[in-house]
Amino acid sequence: MQFSRTLDRFGDEVFAALNDKRLELEAQGRTVYNLSVGTPDFEPPRHLQDALAKAAYDPAKWKYSLRDTPEMLDAVCSYYERRYGVTGITPDMVCSCHGTQEGMGHLGMALLDPGDTILIPDPCYPVFATAGLLAGANLAYYPLDAEHDFLPYVAGIDPAVADAAKYMVVSLPANPVGSIARPGLYEEIVAFAREHDLLIIHDNAYSDIIYDVERGDSFFNTPGALDVGVEFLSLSKSFNVTGLRLSFLVGRPDVVGAFRKLRSQIDFGMFLGEQDVAVAALTGPLDSVREQRLLYQERRDALCDGLEEAGWERPNAHGSMFVWARIPHGRMDSADFTLELMDRAGVIVTPGASFGPAGEGYVRMALVLPPDGLRAACRAIKESGI
Repeated sequence: MQFSRTLDRFGDEVFAALNDKRLELEAQGRTVYNLSVGTPDFEPPRHLQDALAKAAYDPAKWKYSLRDTPEMLDAVCSYYERRYGVTGITPDMVCSCHGTQEGMGHLGMALLDPGDTILIPDPCYPVFATAGLLAGANLAYYPLDAEHDFLPYVAGIDPAVADAAKYMVVSLPANPVGSIARPGLYEEIVAFAREHDLLIIHDNAYSDIIYDVERGDSFFNTPGALDVGVEFLSLSKSFNVTGLRLSFLVGRPDVVGAFRKLRSQIDFGMFLGEQDVAVAALTGPLDSVREQRLLYQERRDALCDGLEEAGWERPNAHGSMFVWARIPHGRMDSADFTLELMDRAGVIVTPGASFGPAGEGYVRMALVLPPDGLRAACRAIKESGI
């Protein structure tokens, strides 16, 4: 069998390799602290569990949905006003998808032709690059570096590259680097998009996991953003429903319409029971979301304090459920370091190089253990002498 040459564009999946190593260590009886994958260990709110259980006993819910229900579309629109203070979102500006990971890939297929160029952050969550590679597009990276607080610096992007690009991906709070938007940044990005005729695709997965400030916002809180952009709204991390893959593309009707058209060719719609859960999340109480943010902040503090005590530079960690840590002693071999850390300390992290060229020299750690577990992981690192 001759497989598609598209597969040649991708390397091995890093999380699968790390999981294989984890199983090996556990089989040896080792204590393992797995900080590699961002799967929340908090429970979904009870009213979401109840919504899914109720739907499971309704035979009508088990048929093809074929569409997003009006109730769910209205819930997304009202949520943007209730949660973010954004008005003007209408049902034709919303389309569901099975998680932002899948959604980003499908959006690339809907927008790109072979040879097109896209602007993506470096480091970035890998699917931002995957979306372009699946469509045969060229990747142009813009750096997220310590000099600019791991934030997009649009003044440093080559104008010719920006003119050639079809869209630019922005993701704040940022996975993996943990940065959050400073005041005025989105205004700069909107102006940059207008100047270079760029579509902005904003990944808004972590607006409810943000530290040292009261709350995160939407890209659409910025004047003009709805004219130049779309945003992925994810319920996964805010409500701890990662397995249900509840996400939405929101924004410019022409872009959302193209996305919806492509999805109609490959999908029969989101399971109606899942749509009921989405409605329950979007219209229900948000107390647990706010409380959870503070619990994540406690974890952030425990991990960053512990790494400092172990002799590491204090990491960049202002938002998302991840900590972006520079490898000690200037090492630039994140893959080898990750394996060494697993062997000597039993701590599993993700090598920074798996997030792009600028990720080398760093590792990403997920806040998926309670504070005591994170402190124990830091003690293991310190005692290992690595």
